[in-house]
Amino acid sequence: MDYAIGDVQGCFKSLNALLKKINFNIDRDQLYFLGDVVNRGTHSLETLRFIYSNKDNANMVLGNHDFHLLVCALTERNPNKKDTFQDILKASDKDTLLEYLLDRPLVLEYEDALMVHAGVPPNWSKSDVIKNATLVQNHLQNGNPSEFLSQMYGNSPHTWSDALTIEEKCRYTINALMRMRFCKEDGELEFKHKLNVDKNPVGYKAWFLHANRLMKEQKIFFGHWSSLKNVDTKNIYPLDHGCVWDGHLSAYNLTNQNCISLKSVET
Repeated sequence: MDYAIGDVQGCFKSLNALLKKINFNIDRDQLYFLGDVVNRGTHSLETLRFIYSNKDNANMVLGNHDFHLLVCALTERNPNKKDTFQDILKASDKDTLLEYLLDRPLVLEYEDALMVHAGVPPNWSKSDVIKNATLVQNHLQNGNPSEFLSQMYGNSPHTWSDALTIEEKCRYTINALMRMRFCKEDGELEFKHKLNVDKNPVGYKAWFLHANRLMKEQKIFFGHWSSLKNVDTKNIYPLDHGCVWDGHLSAYNLTNQNCISLKSVET
């Protein structure tokens, strides 16, 4: 069986319980984590070690918290008070785990589906997504990732343009694929609002609700947006169900096309 798993965020007890519930078999099954495997929960190191140690049977896309970990580890930026991945920064196998994260993609293709942490701008085609994600991945995996990471924090540019510099294109791509919730039809991003789709800021919609979205016929599995409720949009599969906030951790069975959820067991 193949499973897409929502945001774990260091909730390793819940992950173990979920894997037991789905009868995970390391010799048979494949796991695809939708990003944010670390931070906010109390067992980020154990979670990342588990994924790395099972890398033949597990893969992941980078989420904003995973990216934040890389920035704090490889640049002069310090963790903030809410961060809970300091155990990784002090671990004896830190370099191995960070190298693993640097090699993770921003998007994964699975048969007729795309996996991404946050979403896809409505004015991007599948080829746009792959091309722009690959540009970022090449910078993370080659050359000087520390220098690249030090330039990637920030909310601008808010809108995509072919005239952007490479640095700006990469920053927009990271923000769109890892942080986006609401945007305009032209892909203009908005980061302040984090509630359900009916709480949208004026002029913006949830990225997947734009009528002229180019990837409407593409299945998209994503995490990031734990406050989403009652989503019934064709080909849209949100899987962040707020485990770290005492919600649920969910695995979507890609083989049988059904979702299995488990109440957080962290407390």
